[in-house]
Amino acid sequence: MGRYTGAKDKLSRREGVDLFGKGSKLTRVNIPPGVHGPKGTRKPSQYGRQLREKQKVKRMYGVYERQFRGYINEALKSKENTINALLSLLERRLDNVVYRLGFTNTRTQARQLVSHRHVYINGQKVNIPSYQVRVGETVTLAAKVSPKTNDVKPPAWLARKAIVGKINRLPTMDDVTEPISAQDIIEFYSR
Repeated sequence: MGRYTGAKDKLSRREGVDLFGKGSKLTRVNIPPGVHGPKGTRKPSQYGRQLREKQKVKRMYGVYERQFRGYINEALKSKENTINALLSLLERRLDNVVYRLGFTNTRTQARQLVSHRHVYINGQKVNIPSYQVRVGETVTLAAKVSPKTNDVKPPAWLARKAIVGKINRLPTMDDVTEPISAQDIIEFYSR
């Protein structure tokens, strides 16, 4: 699969939030992108609000439209709450789990770490960032790689000890810390 390699600040400015964890390096987050600066701002329509929310989540997790639509279809088919199912599918991606465990500072770094074969699942090398991690599996970093951040506390559904992480349970909507309105996304695809 591909990944976006363009200007990340532009995407963050379009959505109005820091999508890629740049923090203080991100400039002009409140000004929309474009040559002529901020034009008159209008209240977005319901469709526009839903579209912006979908684009924000896609860009946050580094997923293209076709794969994201697959996650939506899988969430709609599941027997549990559609919103919980969608967020669970996105949170259980291997690159996101590596990021949530605090092994990297951003999801982009986590994706690169996985792609370069530095991550093991139950002792087996895995280089697919979209791999769906299951409950009970252990995620380990290669010995030659040291975690970037040691002071990050993983969410309740994960447990970490040094360079080993374990998935205790499936993530729920309460475990997601980013401001995501999954209801808008489901409504967008239910039209």
